[in-house]
Amino acid sequence: MKEIKKVVLAYSGGLDTSIIIPWLKENYGCEVIAVSGDVGQGTELDGLEEKALKTGASKLYIEDLKKEFVEQYIFPTLKAGAVYENDYLLGTSFARPVIAKRIVEIAKQEGADAICHGCTGKGNDQVRFELTIKAFAPEMTIIAPWRIWDIKSREEEIDYAEARGIPLKISRETNYSKDKNLWHLSHEGLDLENPANEPPYGKPGFLEMCVPPEQAPDEPEYVTVSFEKGVPVAVNGEKTDSVDLIAKLNAIGGRHGIGITDLVENRLVGMKSRGVYENPGGAILYRAHRVLETITLDRDTQHYKELVAARYAELVYFGQWFTPLREALDAFVDKTQQTVTGDVRLKLYKGSITNAGVTSPYSLYSEDFATFDGDEVYNQKDAEGFINLFGLPLRVKAILDGERQPRKSE
Repeated sequence: MKEIKKVVLAYSGGLDTSIIIPWLKENYGCEVIAVSGDVGQGTELDGLEEKALKTGASKLYIEDLKKEFVEQYIFPTLKAGAVYENDYLLGTSFARPVIAKRIVEIAKQEGADAICHGCTGKGNDQVRFELTIKAFAPEMTIIAPWRIWDIKSREEEIDYAEARGIPLKISRETNYSKDKNLWHLSHEGLDLENPANEPPYGKPGFLEMCVPPEQAPDEPEYVTVSFEKGVPVAVNGEKTDSVDLIAKLNAIGGRHGIGITDLVENRLVGMKSRGVYENPGGAILYRAHRVLETITLDRDTQHYKELVAARYAELVYFGQWFTPLREALDAFVDKTQQTVTGDVRLKLYKGSITNAGVTSPYSLYSEDFATFDGDEVYNQKDAEGFINLFGLPLRVKAILDGERQPRKSE
């Protein structure tokens, strides 16, 4: 082992990082400073300091990153319309760079020799953490125990913890790998590893942010989201702080079973992975934002933005947040959002979201042009010439192909 005197550990208090503190001390004989980034985990942070200190950390930083997380990571991604592989709203993906950036700052402040994380060698998070570290501290040593130690499974991690008296909030039967923040909750592992298995939505304690749609109220609920330049600013006419806005939409969507997604995704490292995600507030915001763009963006910009959204989602998923390309795409996105202002009304009912009206002072929708009734602004005869010119290449090809066909002998 390389000589390391002081390590800053990305600490969540979950299974991985709970055993990493004693493992670092046993293998490096170093001081361990734990850092937890508060991105909305809620009660998961309760008792964290006592646990970190009891397991060998010299101190614990708990950094409130919620506002930065929402305004500098969630909202830019929302404005871009970025969704990875059409389903994943990137909840874990964009939480990692904001946490890793703060960890680098503390590591420099503490004069640490290395930064350690508990990400597995199979996952995406190792890339997200380490690319951020390389962007802000390229000289920093990175320790990734999962790529070094002899532990091969979560079962063996539990054995390690029990042998050292480390308290855990999970059991062998409820050992799902979960990641929670203000934006989402993910579930992986156990029976979910087989995509043939239906997730146990009705099992007590499985879903935490949402109720199963079957248990949602029998009456729909309407919610109105207001945007200014692509940024959500109010719910049901009430302006609120960005963090509170998401919390409010989580509560509204959660009680109607909104935003539960079961998907198999392509990890950056090459394998496919199955997970279940809860995104009640996020699902509402993405739908509302998309609806508003349908009346405020011209066709060519809207269509091109869909291409940008797919690439943006890949950058976020692949951990490439602090890259020139992501910053350049933000400039494009921000330009498109200048007119994305208005109100969107949605109906929530047993897991579904239905459009219920949209208005904007910058609307490009004209009822005078779109109406099926008589109008004085559109000459339908113009369509004939347009179609003739638009279809000219197809017509010419058909004529010439016909002339090149060999004639049948009589």
